[in-house]
Amino acid sequence: MNQLWSLKDKRIIKVITGIRRSGKSVLFSMMQGKLLETGCSEKQIISINLENPDFTDLLDWKKLYDYVNERLLPGKKNYVFIDEIQNAADFQRAADGLFIKENVDLYLTGSNSKNKASQWATMLSGRYVDIPILPLSFKEYVSAAGTDNLPQKFRDYLENSSFPQALEFDGKDNIQKYLTGIYNTILVKDVAESLIESYLKALRDSHILYKADRYDVKGKKLLKTLSKYYIVDVGLRYLLLGDRHIDTGRMLENVVYLELLRRNRKVYVGKMAEKEIDFVVEGNNGTEYYQVAETVLGQATLMRELASLNAVKDHNPKFLLTMDYLPGSYNGIKQLNVIEWLLG
Repeated sequence: MNQLWSLKDKRIIKVITGIRRSGKSVLFSMMQGKLLETGCSEKQIISINLENPDFTDLLDWKKLYDYVNERLLPGKKNYVFIDEIQNAADFQRAADGLFIKENVDLYLTGSNSKNKASQWATMLSGRYVDIPILPLSFKEYVSAAGTDNLPQKFRDYLENSSFPQALEFDGKDNIQKYLTGIYNTILVKDVAESLIESYLKALRDSHILYKADRYDVKGKKLLKTLSKYYIVDVGLRYLLLGDRHIDTGRMLENVVYLELLRRNRKVYVGKMAEKEIDFVVEGNNGTEYYQVAETVLGQATLMRELASLNAVKDHNPKFLLTMDYLPGSYNGIKQLNVIEWLLG
């Protein structure tokens, strides 16, 4: 919301991308509410959801453009919000036509492989900014679920779902029925319909999976192989596999990866000779290194997790995130509790 508001009235198309049900439409509703609170009139706001049957007639780009154009107030700024714009044929022509109007501030959402980043760049000729949205962070989750008994809340966050609406359901069975609906919809509408060369790529384009490229720390270069993939919501993993093959350390690694993305950072999997660093992160604060483990209470486990970070000889910050409540520092490596870090 802060990113969206900071771009208000800027001469650029604001595009919200992310998996279905992650909150894009709600974000638009929040933005419209704030516009009204700050003096904008209702007539200055035009809101269209192209998955709503009420707008079926607007799935042709020219009809969509004409519908909006007819409702623009002359001499005033008009805020145009179009949800799931990829449903309109040749939608970029409508977007381009509205963008060139001085009195239009344009906001769009998209959720599937038909509008992946490379296509936005081509279709909108670089005149847009992409604001990716993920399901709830743990900090957002507890703001709704409450801050009592945080270890239990964190287990609920891992095992249930981080999709916002999942918080409205009581019981794991109901949550899994809800997740099943999301998953099947994405498979049918986004993955199966995508005319691309691999399902793995389709799952990425539909925002179910995120790819972390591997980075050679010593050679300071990206590697073309051995990338890793992380799921957008670990609750989906429980939906698909149940309680079989539980690896809490991998689950934590997945949650930390998504949180680093939320903090507007570039995240890579690190390689240091024969050792692996869970994450090499580049952001406004420079480079940081992260290792993630469920627990390092055993001395041998602690030494193993520290070894990868100790192999890096530069002076950038290094962190070891665990479920243990025993913060410490080892040769400059800061050990932090992962729940406290997520809430920070």
